[in-house]
Amino acid sequence: MINIRKLSNGIRLVMYKTHFVQSAAIGFWVKTGSYNEIDKHSGISHFIEHMMFKGTKNRSANQIAEDVDMIGGQINAFTSKEATCYYIKSISSNLIKSMDILVDMICESTFDQEELERERQVILE
Repeated sequence: MINIRKLSNGIRLVMYKTHFVQSAAIGFWVKTGSYNEIDKHSGISHFIEHMMFKGTKNRSANQIAEDVDMIGGQINAFTSKEATCYYIKSISSNLIKSMDILVDMICESTFDQEELERERQVILE
């Protein structure tokens, strides 16, 4: 059964529990994608998606990857026309740790100027 709750901060939480697996996935869906972009800023949603992995106030890019590896997880993201999703898959006992990493990325990303320029060059190439 799917359980949907709206938190006091406006975030919609969608949960589905299966009793026959030991894995869990957590993701944040941001309601912004290529459809929301004007021509002048075409690709900005995908650019931001990449920048979210470049470090936070609490973790370097390497630390994000290491923290996910330490829990045996897989981290990824994708941008579509209507949304951008950031997610981690891991075993269910590491759900809180997965959530901590993703919340850190969503709320504390630093968008370092050097990393911004480096990523911009990658895109231009």
